[in-house]
Amino acid sequence: MFVNRQNSNTQIRSCYIRRFTEISVHELLITAYPPQFHMALSSPPASSPPNLPLPSMPEIFDSSRSQGLCLRLHTLGPFFRVTAEGLTGTELGKAEGFIHPWFGGKVLHLDSIRMKRETLAMERSIFGLGLFVGAVAIRHGFDCGCRRAELLAINDSPAFHSRLVRFYTRMGFKAVHEVDGSSMVDLAHMLVWGGRGTRMDADIEDLLRKWSKRLKS
Repeated sequence: MFVNRQNSNTQIRSCYIRRFTEISVHELLITAYPPQFHMALSSPPASSPPNLPLPSMPEIFDSSRSQGLCLRLHTLGPFFRVTAEGLTGTELGKAEGFIHPWFGGKVLHLDSIRMKRETLAMERSIFGLGLFVGAVAIRHGFDCGCRRAELLAINDSPAFHSRLVRFYTRMGFKAVHEVDGSSMVDLAHMLVWGGRGTRMDADIEDLLRKWSKRLKS
């Protein structure tokens, strides 16, 4: 059973994943946007002032509603799922992962961010829907005491991979290791992540502060 958290309400829901046609972030980057857009991803937005207050979970929910989105956070022990619905109640996307202890503190493990193909028609599908879904996951990690977020930019093909790395770089992540299967350490990474790619990390507080203005209504 997942605990569903939306604003101050707490409900118990059955753990299930509805079947629908999904598209991952790296597929969305290739399908929806021209090459000149991907080149622009290498230039991150201006940094927010270091004293800027971090967006709270209620502020992120409120801001998403002003964009016509309804976000929900479901948790089961260390595991979490963030879902996004449109005004009609149709599920548009989701993010999944878990929180695990590590040297120096807890870590937010982002396993996947996926969106429905219908979001290709939304002008703000990447830095709107994707940003808000990811923000709920990041804020959840912060509230649970995580200092760092980690993910794998999967390497399905050179074109997909390079654009995906640029996308996450703009979001605020930094490459820390290339997982190519050449070492025992890489094999461990591949067991955890399910493939090859670029391991990327980000400071959770820096991420929230970086996108603070965008995440507040």
